[in-house]
Amino acid sequence: MRTFDLNLARVFVLLYETGSVTATADTLHVTQPTVSYSLAKLRRHFDDELFRRTGRGLTPTAGARRLYEPLQRALADIDGAVRQADAFDPATMPGRFTVALSDLGEVTLLPRLLAAARERAPGVAFTIRPLDVDDAESQLRRGDLDAFVATPVLTSHRTERIPLFQERYVGMVAADHPRVTGDRVTMEELAAEHHTTVFGPSGHVAPRAVLAAHGLLDRVVVDATRFSMLPYLLEQTDLMAIVPEFVGEVFTASHRLRLVRLPFETEPIEVALYARHASSRSPAQRWLIRFMVEVLGERVSPAQLPPYGARQPAADMP
Repeated sequence: MRTFDLNLARVFVLLYETGSVTATADTLHVTQPTVSYSLAKLRRHFDDELFRRTGRGLTPTAGARRLYEPLQRALADIDGAVRQADAFDPATMPGRFTVALSDLGEVTLLPRLLAAARERAPGVAFTIRPLDVDDAESQLRRGDLDAFVATPVLTSHRTERIPLFQERYVGMVAADHPRVTGDRVTMEELAAEHHTTVFGPSGHVAPRAVLAAHGLLDRVVVDATRFSMLPYLLEQTDLMAIVPEFVGEVFTASHRLRLVRLPFETEPIEVALYARHASSRSPAQRWLIRFMVEVLGERVSPAQLPPYGARQPAADMP
């Protein structure tokens, strides 16, 4: 029976999850030739190519796909047993994390995250990158990001998706809008108004899709790239925008704006945290993911609240 070095199992799992010799070497703090040498040993041991180089990095073979789950599970069990001796203490250890957020995330989630970090982990610092949903998973695998928050469901075997909370969409208009005066807009009123939408790399495509589904794209007079410009635009015009409700509540707290219920139900959107699989994270990254889930996942979402008329006053809300 041939012996097997468990260090090779970790190399294999990281190669599978990152698709990159460079990212694997960076995570293990070894050189790229060391990882390449380990891959050659793995290929000889299993008599399988395991990974083929393609334009998207290393692609696992059928043999590698069969090996991944049992090896990943075994490593997770081992890591769990030794984690106490290999922990990151944010109270005493410095750390800098790179996180990608949409402009909505920067406005609504980042203040909450930083406030908690200043209290619990004063030695921790953050670098915030703009979210590009088309490239975020690749950045995560390469080690350019430690985590990102997004609404689109991205399905990659190399990343883990951790749901945080759900939201629903509402309309937003100026507080003194000349025609939309109630707390609900009818279909006729929605069709009669002119709209602004956001069309960019952050992944919030639902507002534009809702208008398209009701044949209202010809009512869009402004297509912008960032949600954060909406409050400044809406409070100076008679335009309407469709936004996630919690974002709207943040905007109405600081601008002359109102939220109105839409004349139809929209599918709730789920905001999720994306990270490498637990077995591929450093001790500091494991702390970061736990921290982000605790801080961002504990917020009560408007999608989980009763209708407007049955709500508590804003000051009493969590």
